[in-house]
Amino acid sequence: MNQYFLLSNAGGDMGGLIMMIAVYALLFGALYLIFFRPQSKKRKKEEKMRKDAQIGDEITTIGGICGRIVGIKEDTETLIIETGTDRSKLRIKRWAIGSVDTIHDDVE
Repeated sequence: MNQYFLLSNAGGDMGGLIMMIAVYALLFGALYLIFFRPQSKKRKKEEKMRKDAQIGDEITTIGGICGRIVGIKEDTETLIIETGTDRSKLRIKRWAIGSVDTIHDDVE
């Protein structure tokens, strides 16, 4: 009688284990949809914005410096921006662009 109880109880635990795995899978799926997917979409959008920056665009760096792009050096991934009325120039890395403030009419 005792062996029968152990065998029947083991079969019930297997169903509980499968149910627990399913709950964890749903939980991780929900976390992915809520947290990771929007973050990766935002990162891709920022990378595209930085890649599409061109000469003449008004930009703001992640450090808060505002200026206009006057030169692009593709080999070193740097930009030369002109700031202020005294036309001082700064060389920054492309990843330091916080936002491009110029609106372009995209013709596609």
